[in-house]
Amino acid sequence: MLKRHLLGTTVVAGFAALGAMSIAPAAYAQSDEAKPAEASDQEKAADQANVDELVVVGSRLRRDTFNSPSPVQVVTREETIMAGYASATAALQGTAVTGGGAQINNAYGGFVTNGGPGANTIGLRGLGAGRTLVLINGRRVSPAGTRGSVGSADLNVLPNAMIDRVEILRDGASSIYGSDAVAGVVNVMTRKSVDGLEFEGQYNMPAHDGGDESRFSIVGGTHGDNWRISGSYEHYERSDLTLADREWTRCNRDMILKNSNVPASLRETIDPVTGKEKCYPITATGSNGVTINTLGTSNISGGVAAPGATGTTFNRWRPNSAVTTGLVGWEGVGGGSTTNTNIRDTFDPRTLNRSLISPVQIDTVFAQASYDLHALGDAEVYGELLINQRDSQQTGYRQLSLDYLKGSLLIPTNLQGSTLASGATNTFSGIFPGRDIGVRSFIGFGNDKSSQGVDFTKFTAGVRGDFFLPEWRYDVNVTSSRSDSTYSQQSWITPRLGESLDVVAAPASMDPALVRKGADGVTNVTCAVNITNPTIRCIPAPVVNAQSVGGDLPADWINYTWKTVTGSTKYKETLVSASVDGPLFDLPAGKVIGAFGVEFRDAHIDDSPAPESVASQLYNLTSSQPTRGEDSVWEAFGEVEVPILADLPFADELTVNLSARYTDYDSYGADWTHKVAGVYSPFSWASLRASYGTSFRAPALFEQFLGATTGFAQATVDPCTPGGLGASDPVVIANCLAEVGPGFTQTSGITIYGGGGAAQGLKAETSENVTFGLILQPELPSAFGKLDVAVDYFEVDIRNGVNRIGSNNLMSLCYSDPNFRGPGSEGWCRYVTRDSGKKLTIYDSYTNVSRQYVEGIDYNVRWSREVGPGDLRVTAGVTQYLSQASATFEDAPLIESNGSLTSPEYTGTLDASYKLDKWTFRYGAEWVGAQDSAFRRPATVPGFPTVKWTDVYDVSVPDYFLHHLSVRYQADDWSAIVGVRNVFDEEPPTISADGRTNRIGNAPLYSGYDYVGRSFFVNLSKKF
Repeated sequence: MLKRHLLGTTVVAGFAALGAMSIAPAAYAQSDEAKPAEASDQEKAADQANVDELVVVGSRLRRDTFNSPSPVQVVTREETIMAGYASATAALQGTAVTGGGAQINNAYGGFVTNGGPGANTIGLRGLGAGRTLVLINGRRVSPAGTRGSVGSADLNVLPNAMIDRVEILRDGASSIYGSDAVAGVVNVMTRKSVDGLEFEGQYNMPAHDGGDESRFSIVGGTHGDNWRISGSYEHYERSDLTLADREWTRCNRDMILKNSNVPASLRETIDPVTGKEKCYPITATGSNGVTINTLGTSNISGGVAAPGATGTTFNRWRPNSAVTTGLVGWEGVGGGSTTNTNIRDTFDPRTLNRSLISPVQIDTVFAQASYDLHALGDAEVYGELLINQRDSQQTGYRQLSLDYLKGSLLIPTNLQGSTLASGATNTFSGIFPGRDIGVRSFIGFGNDKSSQGVDFTKFTAGVRGDFFLPEWRYDVNVTSSRSDSTYSQQSWITPRLGESLDVVAAPASMDPALVRKGADGVTNVTCAVNITNPTIRCIPAPVVNAQSVGGDLPADWINYTWKTVTGSTKYKETLVSASVDGPLFDLPAGKVIGAFGVEFRDAHIDDSPAPESVASQLYNLTSSQPTRGEDSVWEAFGEVEVPILADLPFADELTVNLSARYTDYDSYGADWTHKVAGVYSPFSWASLRASYGTSFRAPALFEQFLGATTGFAQATVDPCTPGGLGASDPVVIANCLAEVGPGFTQTSGITIYGGGGAAQGLKAETSENVTFGLILQPELPSAFGKLDVAVDYFEVDIRNGVNRIGSNNLMSLCYSDPNFRGPGSEGWCRYVTRDSGKKLTIYDSYTNVSRQYVEGIDYNVRWSREVGPGDLRVTAGVTQYLSQASATFEDAPLIESNGSLTSPEYTGTLDASYKLDKWTFRYGAEWVGAQDSAFRRPATVPGFPTVKWTDVYDVSVPDYFLHHLSVRYQADDWSAIVGVRNVFDEEPPTISADGRTNRIGNAPLYSGYDYVGRSFFVNLSKKF
């Protein structure tokens, strides 16, 4: 008999299981008898209430109570379907589970993320996916994805159709589960009892265009006297949702506040073409970004100003066939005496074809089987197989900046004398160094595609049974996982671009396919390389004219310079585990139980970028070198639970749990982690719990072995150029004078190399995790129903964090060092070099420097009672963050971000369901608290010391609420659910483009907001 009142058989999505009363059956349930899939809810409840020995996430011990010293949340499959989620991925990334922490989802397809585009990951407590461990049936899910930075489990691989429930441990557990379990653990439990066949289909249809979701699955199973087998197949598909599909993404604006204190030069630009505030969709950051459909030249006087421009001298032009004076055929839009460069073209309808949410197709096969040997301690042999295939893609928009050499035959005669700038950096200087640029075409090229194909397999085989000691059990298993991926993107090939721009007059005998008419429409030109080496086929670049500047480019030249390049990523992991658990001895309060075991894990990563990327031939894209490495670890662990007091006055229960793990990694060596936790119940209706533990995160393979990547920063951030980083710091000024001399201005971009930190002796992160909880379950009169309350305080402090310092930080640290490049300096300058041409190069690899600190409180309430002929259940959960702080360097002051954009101080959920016979009605709500980043911005706008930042930019958002409704009819062998998510079609809030916050359209890039809008869903299932 269980000595406590159970809270129920399920916990509504968004409800953290109250206190020590985790009520759902959990991983490795040994004595749980199989029930037919069609068993009623009452039968399932009775079955769960009679289960005596379970292992719940957060511990490896079987218990005869459900008391847990750590906060555990349980989300069942039924509840995620009632909420309208079409996948476990969406449910796990929701506010109810993550507490409002930003997650990587399909809205991040245009950003550089770990795991590559299309990957979906989960991170608890806002600490990132690398610090949250994901399990299936208590065993690790290895990383999957594309590119070199694969280091976290991809939620796309989960077998949605077979999921029974998900257990979320919101507590550090490295001593129980090993590395990665710093912020918590997500344990996906599959259905154990399946007899017959079940077909299920779901369709989510947005009220507006784009983003449809569909899912179809087949689940089947059968069993005999000593064996059982079950499995599933599922197909999930999501259609593209583009920027054009939503009003708030169609016109990316500066969103400058309409305030009399805002200087005219900062006010929002009015587009002279539309008469409305100007749209900037190509940069997503607002004004002054790279523009399109214009031509850059030297300063040319006598020009005709475009509408909105002033003066007659310009160096940026837009085609206009009506202009017959000055620079014929062109109107001036920038440079010279023009005071507003934002009249340049920034809008191309094709920019709105970009993906707001990436389309994806996922196919998943899952199978599990077991066989009773009636030997080896009544052992059971078991196995699992997971096969998952993901195909995702993204649509982007590309700009093209073509540098035409001075005097090129491709330049019109009226621009032959132009020199863009003396000593200006030539995009193709590596091909023809030292040659001046005549003109530069800023071309809106159009849409590009990128795609990912990920094949993931996971196989587990094991045996478990009775150990030779009474009541002891053993479990030995091996798991092998593999992710094989390819990733493709479209790009110009820089050498081919350069060759096509270096042209000469073509001989009359040359193949016409290799010839293009020159700028005067008569002169025939060909690539110079065709003359010097006739075996090379090169198509000359387009002639500079209104058509080419406007993006109308010859197909043969595009086919020659533009191609799809492909790389591949392989990630393999093998895990061998052996454990035993059982009673150690008896105490007056009960049995002391223990669990002990050993594990071995070996992982390999092999990322091979496209050869063109390795050779730095991808135009305006970073280069990447292969990422190859491996790591292995041996671990031994133990856990003991000691009942100290029980069934006494003011001591209904006092139990202490102790765990420790010894870890020995090849990469960084050996270490110990430990955890002390306990539950004290002075009365049957009140419990206190607390835990303290140390955790660590071993560096991911990509953090150790990431192949060198090459990026670039603008010359204007060079500390030694006017207006650069730290330009007013007297120490920086003195150091720059010593290195580059007076009057220096940087004209070259800054090269940034990144990579893994294994060579620098990268070590594991270390952390401390503290929780305190209060659980109240008062025995109220029946008329008041049943009330459960839980309040949990949490604190996580991560030290020695693995991070990249950042190029700006490295430059600042180097040039602000009073002992600049001298003996005894801090050594930061070894990452910052300057060549004989005074060009800067930064080496920014992963290292142990950062710190993160999170503190907060979880509040959870559930109330239930009979109302009329049915049962009403209402649950509410709120997470309050007291601090979300970080520091680039461990000894630096923490920078608080709590309450700022994408780091809300408060988030909450509400769930109310009413069950009446075969009908269930549900209302759900999600709340993301107001956020304000003004306190993290400078007091004044740079360059305008008398203008307040908050007078110009809106960097705050109000409270955000979503409401959901659904109804279910459950027959004997079929069910139907219909509902609507985001009933009031709430759009995400908008902010200004202040240059410091990533936006999609005019909204913050944040997973807590709904980018789809109102959507209707239907779910149908049938059993046979």
